[in-house]
Amino acid sequence: MEQKPTRDVLDSLIESGLHEINRERSGLLLSGISAGLDIGFGPLLMATILTLSAGGFGDLATELLLASAYSVGFVFVILGRSELFTEHTTLAVVPVLDGQASIRGLLRLWGLVYVGNVVGGFLFTLLAVLLMPGLGVVTPAAFEAIALKLVTHDLGWLFVAGVFAGWLMGLLAWLITAAQETTSRILIIWIVTATIGILHLPHSIAGNVEVLFGVFMSPSISVLDYLAFLSLATVGNLVGGGVFVALLKYGHVVRGGN
Repeated sequence: MEQKPTRDVLDSLIESGLHEINRERSGLLLSGISAGLDIGFGPLLMATILTLSAGGFGDLATELLLASAYSVGFVFVILGRSELFTEHTTLAVVPVLDGQASIRGLLRLWGLVYVGNVVGGFLFTLLAVLLMPGLGVVTPAAFEAIALKLVTHDLGWLFVAGVFAGWLMGLLAWLITAAQETTSRILIIWIVTATIGILHLPHSIAGNVEVLFGVFMSPSISVLDYLAFLSLATVGNLVGGGVFVALLKYGHVVRGGN
C-alpha cells in the first residue's frame, strides 16, 4: 500500500488536534475518565500473569508476556478513541505550533484529559484491588511487584525515563495517524507500548494504575512515593512528546520534509 505523505500526516494531526481542543469540556472529561478506566486492564492483566506464571520479572518469557499484556490497555483506549493525555503531548501541540490553536486551549485540553485519566485510573484500581484477590487470579504480592518496578528508582531516573516514555507515545500518535489499516494500527500500538512495558518506563497514566496498586496493597509504598512518581513521569512525558516528536517532526515537515 502506498505510504501517506508526511505533509498529509501532519495535516491529519492538526485536524485531529483542533477537533479535540475545541471539544466541550464535559465530553473531554468523560472521555478522559473512560481512557483512565480502560487502560487499567493492561496492568491488571500483568498482575494476573505474575500471579499465574512460574517466572517473574527478569525471566525473558515472563517479561515478553508482561509487555504484551501492558499493551492491551492501550489498544482498548486508542482504538476506542478515548482521550489519553500522553497522546496529546504531541497531537494537541501541533495545532499550536501551526498557529491554529492557542496555548490556553492546549492547557485546557491537557487539564481536563489528565484529570479524567487520573480519576479513571483511581476508580479502576479501587475496583481491582477490592474484587480481584477474591477471585483467586491475582495476589497482593503481584500488585506490589508491579508498583515497585516504578517507584524503586531515584527521582532523576523517573524524569529521564519519563521523557523516553513520552517520546514513544508521541511517536505512536504520529504513526497511528500515518497508518491506514486497523491491523497496522494494532501492530503499531503493540510494538510501541510493549517497548515501554519491557523497558519499565514510567507512563504517567498506565503507571498511575500500577503505582496505585502498590499504595493500596503494600505498606512499603506510600502516597508520597505515588505523588513523586506521578509528577515526574508527567513532566517527563510532556517533554518527550512535545519536544522530541511534536516540535521536531513539525519542524522537519514544514521545512520541506516531502
